[in-house]
Amino acid sequence: MRAPFAAPLGADFWKLWTSSAVANLGDGITMVAGPLLVASITTNPAAVAGAVLAQQLPWLLFALISGAWADRLDRRRLVVSVNALRAGAMAVLALAVGFDVATVPLILTVFFLLGTGETLADTASAAFVPAIVAEPQRPRANSLLYASFNVLNQFAAKPLGGWLFVVAGAVPFAVNALTFALSAALIATIRAITPARSRPSPVDADAALAAAEPDGVRRPGLWSEIVEGMRWLLKHRLLRTLAVTMAVGNVVFCAAFAVFVLYATRVLGLSDVGYGVLLVAFAAGGLLGTLVAPALIRRVATPLLLRTGLAVECALHATLALSREPWAVAAMIVVFGIHTTVWGVVVTTIRQRDVPAAMYGRVTSVYSFLELGGAALGSLLGGVVATAYGLVAPYWLATVAMALVAAAAWRPLRAATLRSSPEPEAATSP
Repeated sequence: MRAPFAAPLGADFWKLWTSSAVANLGDGITMVAGPLLVASITTNPAAVAGAVLAQQLPWLLFALISGAWADRLDRRRLVVSVNALRAGAMAVLALAVGFDVATVPLILTVFFLLGTGETLADTASAAFVPAIVAEPQRPRANSLLYASFNVLNQFAAKPLGGWLFVVAGAVPFAVNALTFALSAALIATIRAITPARSRPSPVDADAALAAAEPDGVRRPGLWSEIVEGMRWLLKHRLLRTLAVTMAVGNVVFCAAFAVFVLYATRVLGLSDVGYGVLLVAFAAGGLLGTLVAPALIRRVATPLLLRTGLAVECALHATLALSREPWAVAAMIVVFGIHTTVWGVVVTTIRQRDVPAAMYGRVTSVYSFLELGGAALGSLLGGVVATAYGLVAPYWLATVAMALVAAAAWRPLRAATLRSSPEPEAATSP
């Protein structure tokens, strides 16, 4: 099994990886600088929170629609066009800040446009890996993409964004405009290569669909195509189980961590610096996960990896509910960070193999909708539960909920494998 993992990933993958790395750096910089910019204009907490919400809301509003469009259009051109438009939007914001004419409505509008573009670009670009990387090498490729996110978005971009904003308010947004432009340029150079072993490249899915349809036959409406993608996912037992597990996991995780800053300072007795260290522990675990994921995938059975991940989820919440020792909490958070990356690599690789190329955008968008919808619902739930029953209550709730999810998913997960299968379960459109 060493040869496939050691084989070159190819120039197109490294262009994709570089594009992703650059975009992650820019996104992380703006994630920090955006709220700082709003806070420099107004002290209204709702306006500051709105800077974050403006980028998250499009995922709830447009994720499913974006998935359908990602399956209809040339995905490479779509990503290039969207990133070029996002570069323009960030350039406008940078100029407005530089000339001291930026307003809260302008900032929120730009961030909403960025989030809307993200739903299209991220959904479309998700299909690039199965188009340009052979199946045995995908776990390694996915691990490298996760690594770029953990290192650049979670580690490097946060302090860099704050420092650039101190240098000059317009600088972080100008930098983000450049990262979007560079990302678009790199994606434009990727060749659409059809894997020799199987199906048309997902990057050219729209052309493949058009070729398969007789002249004069109208394709289904947008909503019909969205429903088709949802039905396909519902009929695939393994991917359906993974999607529901992720959705419920996000609800209880975000419910528990909506009050994490209060838990860290009041329950664990940490200072603001100590709270920051706990946040770094998440990123450290994620980075370690990218390093060990390929080896674990080679040597450990896929069902065992996924079931162990569910056990880690339960253990994290139970540790936070029971422990008052910061070192124990930090250690468990690192383990959890490793799990989230390994789980993500495994699930992404399975999805890349089993989902038909022409439907990849729609199925991926359902995952994104469930993930971010669960996060939004969980954040609301966490505040309500903590207010009513105390700061530790959300962690007990998460422990019980994840134990139930693990019990329900345990049996279906036995079908999980990263080996090629001639005909994945329910792998045909309904």
